[in-house]
Amino acid sequence: MVKRTRAQQVDLFAEPGAARVAPAVVDVELTLLGSQLPSVLRLGTSSWAFPGWRGLVYAARETATRLSHDGLNAYAQHPLFRAVGLDRTFYAPIAASEFAAYAADVPDDFRFLVKAHAAITTTDRQRAIGETTDRPVFLDSAYATERVIAPAVDGLRDKLGVLLFQFPPLALPPKHAAAFAEQLYRFLSELPRHVPYAVEIRDSSQLSPEYAQALRDGGATHCYTVHPRMPSVLEQWQLLGDAVRAAGPVAVRWMLRTDQQYETAREEYAPFDQLVAPDITRRAEVAELLQALIADGKQMIVIANNKAEGSAPRTLAELARLIASHG
Repeated sequence: MVKRTRAQQVDLFAEPGAARVAPAVVDVELTLLGSQLPSVLRLGTSSWAFPGWRGLVYAARETATRLSHDGLNAYAQHPLFRAVGLDRTFYAPIAASEFAAYAADVPDDFRFLVKAHAAITTTDRQRAIGETTDRPVFLDSAYATERVIAPAVDGLRDKLGVLLFQFPPLALPPKHAAAFAEQLYRFLSELPRHVPYAVEIRDSSQLSPEYAQALRDGGATHCYTVHPRMPSVLEQWQLLGDAVRAAGPVAVRWMLRTDQQYETAREEYAPFDQLVAPDITRRAEVAELLQALIADGKQMIVIANNKAEGSAPRTLAELARLIASHG
């Protein structure tokens, strides 16, 4: 029996003979804006299956299920979007064939930020998220290589932009933060080389010289994240220094207002079609970081979440305008 890829499977949730999800007709200003951005900068959103994006990304209002299955091709036609965050891989690993089906839906210049399975980055006490293993696999390089890295590399090939290891808040005292950095280095050093790895932490106590050295020596970059538990992206830049950007593409994730909680933001901002809470300060900080990276000639992937300001497509449009206005 031949196993079909996701792109070859019949969508059980679509009407028989239904046309592909159509992209929205966007304003010519956005098309021009996309052409003005430097080629090293790829903008994208955290996933793409949001019915509220009708008129922004999609021509019609589709169900979340339909968009999840069939919306990526339309998403990738938006003039500002040359990347996307693949979040489902955080909850369970997927096969190389599924990655390949995603890759087939997007242009050659498109890149994916793939979140590694949460079981790799959560300790025994935190294993409620993404629990699909029979044993703890916290910082288990063999599990990461076999179940996460190899399928992503084989399926996405050149379209793998960054493979992200996202750690939850650990609130470690200094001596434990140093021990974590040592564990992180050993883990990274055992992974396959020539893969673009990034690490995202959610606790400022981990922004230590030992952490920076672990990334540098382990061949990974730091993911600059806008999150309530982290200092500004500019402070992260200053604390970590240049060395942590040397390994490969830089990831920037604008996740959440610093005065907001995730669940509250989701309730207040849905259906994610408007900038409910514009965050001018964070926008300026992210733009300044990106301008420094552009000056360095670094490849970068910037991912915006709906919970940042209310609508990720509108957040990226405003960010793009700010970057373009500064040349």
